Amino acid sequence: MPRPKNAIVILLDSLNRHMLGCYGSDEFETPNLDRFAARSTRFNNHFVGSLPCMPARHDILVGSMDFLWRPWGSIELWEEPITAPLRRDGVTTMLITDHPHLFEVGGENYHTEFRAWDYVRGHENDPWKTRPDPSWLGTPALPASAGHGQYYNMSRTWFREEADFPGPKTMQAAADWLTMHTSVADDAPFMLFVDEFDPHEPFDTPEPWANRYDPDWDGELLIWPPYSVKTVEQGVLSEREAHHVRANYGSKLSMIDHWFGKVMDTLDQLELWDDTAVIVCTDHGHYLGERDIFGKPGVPHYQPMAHTPLLIAYPGAATEEVSALTTNVDIHATLCDLFNVTPEHAIHGESMLPLLEGTATSIREWAVSGVYGRWVHVLDGRYKYARSSVSDNNLPLSMWSNRWSTMPVPQLPSLKLPMPDKNAYLDFMPGSEIPVIRQPFRPGDLLPYWCANHPPNSHCLYDLVNDPDEAENLLGTPSESRMLDLLRTALGELNAPEEQLIRLGLS
Repeated sequence: MPRPKNAIVILLDSLNRHMLGCYGSDEFETPNLDRFAARSTRFNNHFVGSLPCMPARHDILVGSMDFLWRPWGSIELWEEPITAPLRRDGVTTMLITDHPHLFEVGGENYHTEFRAWDYVRGHENDPWKTRPDPSWLGTPALPASAGHGQYYNMSRTWFREEADFPGPKTMQAAADWLTMHTSVADDAPFMLFVDEFDPHEPFDTPEPWANRYDPDWDGELLIWPPYSVKTVEQGVLSEREAHHVRANYGSKLSMIDHWFGKVMDTLDQLELWDDTAVIVCTDHGHYLGERDIFGKPGVPHYQPMAHTPLLIAYPGAATEEVSALTTNVDIHATLCDLFNVTPEHAIHGESMLPLLEGTATSIREWAVSGVYGRWVHVLDGRYKYARSSVSDNNLPLSMWSNRWSTMPVPQLPSLKLPMPDKNAYLDFMPGSEIPVIRQPFRPGDLLPYWCANHPPNSHCLYDLVNDPDEAENLLGTPSESRMLDLLRTALGELNAPEEQLIRLGLS
C-alpha cells in the first residue's frame, strides 16, 4: 500500500466520545464528524495519556509522556516536537489554532518549530482585549453568566456574527490555508495541525446554536461548567442547571461539527483524500454530570474522561473498526512513521500504520495515563486499574524540569509552581545526557496544585467489557494482582522514577 504524502491532524479539545453519533450516541447532532467517520478507520479502544491540556499536546507533538515527571510545561531542552525533523526534511508544517495555552507561559514553545502558525484570538481566557466593545448591542451572543471568564467576558463582545467566534474562525482558516497552499504546484509534502479549542468551555454559542438542546431555558446562558464532584448532591448546580450546562456543551459540539464540515468540503473540492492522512483526535473528555461530576476535577480517569475518540482517514485503508489498544503518544509515532523520521529523544509511542495497513492487529499490550501527582492508570484493553498514592502526604515525589513553568490562572495570578530550592539537584532524564533540575518535595513542602488533596489508598479496578459504566470496583480480586504486575512492568518500560513506584506502593 503506497503511503500518503501529507497529513492533517485536527484536535478538538474536550471531545466526548460517548456524545458522538459515530460512536453510537443520539444525544447531540454531529453529522460532519459522522460523515468523516464513514470514510475512516474508527478506533474503539483509544485512551488518554498525560493530562490535562498541555501534557496531552506534549504526548502528541513530542511523543513522550511527561505526567510522571512534571505537571505541565514547555518542550524541554532534551527533546523536540515532530515539527523539527519534518522541517529539516522539507515538509511544510502549519499550525492553525485558537488554543490560548499554546501562547502562554508553560506552552510557549510548542508552536515555534512549525514553518508558520496562525493564532485566532479570543477563546477562553486569552488576554486579547482590555475592555468590552463599547458598540456591542448584545448580538449575536446572548447574555451569559460571568463565571471565571474575566477575559472572555470582554472578548465575546467583539464577536459580531457566528463566523467571528474562535472555533468557526479557526476551521475557516484551516479550509482557507488548504485552498491557498494547494493552489500553487508544489511537490513538497505538508503537515497541517489544527488545534481547535472547541468544544472546550466556555460553552458559548450564538443563534441558531444557543439553547438548541434546551429551548425552554429563559435565563442567562450558563457557559462555565463547575469543576466539582457530587455536583447536584451538594448543590453546586441544581438538576435543572446541570441539564442546561450539558445542553450548552452539546450546542458547542454541534457548532464546531458544522464548521468542521467546511474543512471536509475543502478536502473534497481539492481532491486531497487520495494522498493525505487525516486524523481527528482529542486530548481528553469532559465530565458533564456522569457520576455527578463536572469538569476535570481530581478524580480517577473514568470512561467519560479517559476513553476518547480517534478517527483516521487513511488512503487505501479499510473503513472499519479497530479494537487494538492505542493511546495519544501513538499519534506522534504514527506521524514519525508516515514521514519516515526518527526522533533523537526517548519516545513512548507505537505507530498505528500497521493497524491501518492491515499488517497487525495489535501494537501494544498496555497503556498508562495520569495527571502529575494523582492516580496512575494502566489498561490492558479490557481492565483499567487506577492506583493512588499510599501515603498521606503523597510522597515521595519530585518535579523534573529545566523550564519551571505551569498553567497561568488569570483569576489567581500568584498561583505558580513551587520554585526549586536548596534541595534541588541535577539529574538526567531517561535517554538524555542533558542535566535536568530535579526538585524533591519534602514533608511540609507546598506541592504543585495539581496534586493537592490527593486521597491516599483510593485505588479502583474495573472490567470495561462487562462493566462499561464502572459500577463494580474489583479490588481484591485476582485481576488486581495481575494489573499490579502490569503497572510495574509499564512503569519500568517507561523508565519512570523509582520514587513513583514507592509513592504508589509498588516498590
